[in-house]
Amino acid sequence: MIWGVGVCSVLVLGVAGVGAWIYQDLNGNIKGADVDDKLGGDRPANLSPGSKNILVVGSDSRAGANAKYGSDGLTTMQSDTLMVLHIPANREWATVVSFPRDSWVEIAACDKGDGSTSAPHHFKINEAFALGGITGDIGGAAACTIKTLEDNTGLRIDHFMSVDFQGFKGMVNALDGIEVCPEEAMHDEKALLDLEPGCQKVEDEAALAYVRARYSVGDGSDTGRINRQQEFMQALAAKAQSKLTSPKALYGFLDSATGSLTTDKDIAGIRPLYGLASELKGIPQDRLTFLTVPNYPREADVPSDRANVVWQYPQAADLFTSLAKDKEVDKKRLAAKAKDLVYASNVRVQVLNGTGVTGRAGVVAEILRKAGYTVVGTGNAPQTVRATTVSHPQGLDAQAEVLASRLPGARTDQDEGAAAGVVTLVVGTGLDPEDIR
Repeated sequence: MIWGVGVCSVLVLGVAGVGAWIYQDLNGNIKGADVDDKLGGDRPANLSPGSKNILVVGSDSRAGANAKYGSDGLTTMQSDTLMVLHIPANREWATVVSFPRDSWVEIAACDKGDGSTSAPHHFKINEAFALGGITGDIGGAAACTIKTLEDNTGLRIDHFMSVDFQGFKGMVNALDGIEVCPEEAMHDEKALLDLEPGCQKVEDEAALAYVRARYSVGDGSDTGRINRQQEFMQALAAKAQSKLTSPKALYGFLDSATGSLTTDKDIAGIRPLYGLASELKGIPQDRLTFLTVPNYPREADVPSDRANVVWQYPQAADLFTSLAKDKEVDKKRLAAKAKDLVYASNVRVQVLNGTGVTGRAGVVAEILRKAGYTVVGTGNAPQTVRATTVSHPQGLDAQAEVLASRLPGARTDQDEGAAAGVVTLVVGTGLDPEDIR
């Protein structure tokens, strides 16, 4: 869920004033997991020292008290919701980026915790949490998710938080519920949701159902659910700041929050979490931005896939680059740019090998085909080059930008003599096929 930000903000309000015995009780609730030894050394660099990227995962485990929500065939942990909270070096703004769990991405090679390692492959992004958590180890689940996110976004993930269903319900109950105002009736058997239209307070099972509901609500998309979760989180944080003045309510909230919270070892405790929350305290509400990675149905590129979404380029790449360089993202501008939608399947590309490495054009072409691009041919470039370029005829600027944004370091050039309707990719020695997004 989107509760990680709320947990941090509420810790600012109350932890400093609780008694020593309560402090120790809450501190002992938080579980720390070691992920560093599972991440390896090939990770993105932090391009903006002082900034932080925090992975926030809502765990969809059906273990213990969560078993009553049904397994739906689940044999391991799942990430019900996946976000990255970016805290800039100047602490003047913050951005929360949601990743649809149906995002079709390359899942990193991960230690499964049972003595085996998974091979890189494409699937829904939430499978990373399941693969790493096959043995029930949240640290392993988080590590695989971090590797997958870093590989696909180029962002360095500094910390993680994972909270399960029970913790979410406890936090909402401690606030005596949250008001929601659905415009239409919401009935979803899978989420155990049954709400009539109009403003009403939800708590306990109804609150959990409200943020989990998907298939029978609206258009049934994960994006719709993300929007509802973001609105709910903003309401939860606002009510927490205004209501948690009584010791009983404060303790109930913090006990629920910390009792189902697992973090990396560096922030596994009240003191480091309080420090993290203090960094968020001064950020104006209008500069805490909630975004969803621009995306579109994968069916547009692969007609047989009606279940997943792919990230929209170059908009997604621009978003990741801005955060990596610690630049605040304008939500309205991003939304406006996302309207200029170019499907990968509408980019017709010829791939030329400029590396001198036999077969490199074929390797890159196959990666692009799997990503939905229309590869019209392969061949060799006239000479070996280091820089990767995407040349295009007049009128195909957008198509060239879409392709170039998937190739780190690539540049685009207009070529008046280029074949009509086709962009030409010259693969340089500086491009590692494994780095193609």
